[in-house]
Amino acid sequence: MLEQIRAFLSGLGGDDKSSRPDTSNPDVAAVALFYHVISADGVVDRAESETLRKMIAEEYADSSTSAEALLKAGEKADRESVDLYAFTSVLNRSLDLEGKTHFIELLWRLAYADGHRHELEDHVVWRIADLMGVSSRERVLARQRALERAGIVDGEEPRDEV
Repeated sequence: MLEQIRAFLSGLGGDDKSSRPDTSNPDVAAVALFYHVISADGVVDRAESETLRKMIAEEYADSSTSAEALLKAGEKADRESVDLYAFTSVLNRSLDLEGKTHFIELLWRLAYADGHRHELEDHVVWRIADLMGVSSRERVLARQRALERAGIVDGEEPRDEV
């Protein structure tokens, strides 16, 4: 009986489950959060898209999952999500503290890919770090490493008006 109710409710979504991204996959969850960060300011520019593609190819894509498929699944998962917790909880189960800190650094790299510091992107990264249990200190150090890698001196990057 309970299974029939679940089947009925899942059918209300209008699409079959096979077309839904597997949000329990840590790679899909990570890419969904990447999309969430780069779209936080309402603009996904070319530099952010290119950085995201390069990052996926270097960090996430393997022989069983193409980078393009992972990008599509992550983007769709982000569009269909209602909160960050669904993704951060998956990553919390699959990453140790070092892995979480590295992930936050990747988020910062994406946030600064366009050369601008936007407070909405800052807030999203802060919120994700908080949900993942990454301390303020580690979050700031990860940001500094991302800034250094991007060649941006902290405090001198251009700021967008909000």
